[in-house]
Amino acid sequence: MEDIKGVDILRIKGDNISEEEDVVIIEYPFTIFLDDEEIITLLCSPKSLEYLTLGFLQSEGFINSTEDIVSLRIDDKKGFSYVYTKDKKTLSHKLHGKRTITSGCGKGTLFYNVIDSFKSKKVDSSISIKLKDIKVLVKDFNKSSELFLSTGGVHSCALCSSKKIIIFEEDIGRHNALDKVLGKALVENIELNDKILLTSGRVSSEILIKTAKRGIPVLVSRSAPTSLSVDMAKELNITLIGFARGEKMNIYSNFPSLIF
Repeated sequence: MEDIKGVDILRIKGDNISEEEDVVIIEYPFTIFLDDEEIITLLCSPKSLEYLTLGFLQSEGFINSTEDIVSLRIDDKKGFSYVYTKDKKTLSHKLHGKRTITSGCGKGTLFYNVIDSFKSKKVDSSISIKLKDIKVLVKDFNKSSELFLSTGGVHSCALCSSKKIIIFEEDIGRHNALDKVLGKALVENIELNDKILLTSGRVSSEILIKTAKRGIPVLVSRSAPTSLSVDMAKELNITLIGFARGEKMNIYSNFPSLIF
């Protein structure tokens, strides 16, 4: 499916008015069904929908790996994802009492308890990364977002080694972009405990939790973190960097993993 569409606009430049065609990002309602139960409708970009499904289900604790899944089918005309798992009996238990309205785009629903997340196992990694390498990754990251350059309407997310971008995804929602990256990493069996996550969006607690659940030790954003995400990064041993733009960045936690 196309993820952009042309629209007719009136463009104003000072006193000049012109009729032109512009492009906008497509907003696509995408509903995930798990074992015939409707889980959530995500407002997303209509690309990498299988990765989005898998990343979301693993991030929210419905599956641990692709081995839990019997089948996955995408109906892109209806905007549905149908997933069937080996263990169907645990779904209602997982859903009970776990719905939390997030600060994400569209006020999506995540299935976790924020207080419980502080008890998560700390990220165990001996990774060391040079600040100059982060600056290079951020520069490459900014150049990779062709969809943002053409529409200005998406978030980007990337999984990186210390030297290069391994997976890059875009979506109208920062959570969706992250889940697409995590879903592709799941399918490709990529080890994550020595990787870096880059995001264009605000780092709120749910973004930090998704990162921690997959054991990723470094999270870098072009934007700001929230106070809760900073507290959690310190608690869970994650290096958190915000406002990474050009030669500037703010380091909020876990300074020993960085080489200055």
